[in-house]
Amino acid sequence: MTTETITVERTGVIHQAEGDAQRIDAYLPSVCPQNHAANLLHLPNGDVLCVWFGGTQEGIADISIYQSRLANGSTQWSDAVKLSEDATRSEQNPVLFLAPDGVLWLLYTAQKSGNQDTAIVRYRQSTDQGHTWGEIGTLLDQPGTFIRQPITVLPNGDWLLPVFYCRVEPGEKWLGNNDDSAVKISSDQGKTWQEYPVPNSTGCVHMNITPLADGSLLALFRSRWADFIYRSHSTDGGKTWSVPVPTTLPNNNSSIQVTTLQNGHLALVFNHMSAADATERRVSLYDEIEDEDGGNDAKMPEITEGRSAFWGAPRAPMTLAISEDGGKTWPWQRNIEVGDGYCMTNNSQQKLNREFSYPSIKQGPEGKLHVAFTYFRQAIKYVCVDEAWVKG
Repeated sequence: MTTETITVERTGVIHQAEGDAQRIDAYLPSVCPQNHAANLLHLPNGDVLCVWFGGTQEGIADISIYQSRLANGSTQWSDAVKLSEDATRSEQNPVLFLAPDGVLWLLYTAQKSGNQDTAIVRYRQSTDQGHTWGEIGTLLDQPGTFIRQPITVLPNGDWLLPVFYCRVEPGEKWLGNNDDSAVKISSDQGKTWQEYPVPNSTGCVHMNITPLADGSLLALFRSRWADFIYRSHSTDGGKTWSVPVPTTLPNNNSSIQVTTLQNGHLALVFNHMSAADATERRVSLYDEIEDEDGGNDAKMPEITEGRSAFWGAPRAPMTLAISEDGGKTWPWQRNIEVGDGYCMTNNSQQKLNREFSYPSIKQGPEGKLHVAFTYFRQAIKYVCVDEAWVKG
């Protein structure tokens, strides 16, 4: 591995990508050493919001949620604004949701140190398009509840929030070996939620729900096993799901995101990489902060052969793919970013990480595909292209 450090300039200025007249790029402003896990949302007034978590290092309590805005007609993302601050918890995986009544929701997780099994889900609401926010509340208080993907609103008005549970064996530290997925459904605008588990979903996390043309729902999953992206279907509004099965697309135990386009096609952003291409392996996601676990003396289980979470597979390239048949095949793929994807450290102060990860994709009302993702764990990079760009 190279020990060369690279510093990313984070000005927020939108510019044409070098050598590509059909693409624009930007690096969102931030004062934090580490920035990770972006999520995008278009607002009715034409603004685009991006939220992510930033601070010293994932899992440490100075990690908080930040927001930047690309105002309608502007050529520069705004300075980042901090939206959360809990001195005892690492706040992660923010998600934005604009409810049908116009209230903007921010959802995010809050965990103790590197122990994802302590996570709960908190929220804030805004009635002015995210310029100001209300008090922080707790949405889901069962320890170990994690989110990553946005809420889906069905034609009948139901809200579907995919969750996954970070589970541990008694006396052991969380590694991700036993995580599984479920869907929370609210029929009263988020006041109450009913849970519907995804059967046999151990290892399938970051469930991402998107509607298909026939009225059914497709869910795609990150795999803790770092083998493939998995898929599941529901034909009854998200109450029952088929057992997740692998697709032909690789996964490296890192996040993906899919969205349904205005023409019914699907657009997916992911790392075209798996454990089969990895030459190194980490013990856990939080190797570097295990001594800062708030006094938890749980032991680290030994990694054994078989179904144990695989950490450390390269997080590159960042690939954009298009499907015209409901996700059965993905014949059009183009890399947004390429590199070695080195991610054996999450310490952004050392500036050794070279991953491209945790993408978000949304189609704007003008039809463009807007993508944001982690760049070297230092910055959130924004890219805007159209579907024709992917198909070449």
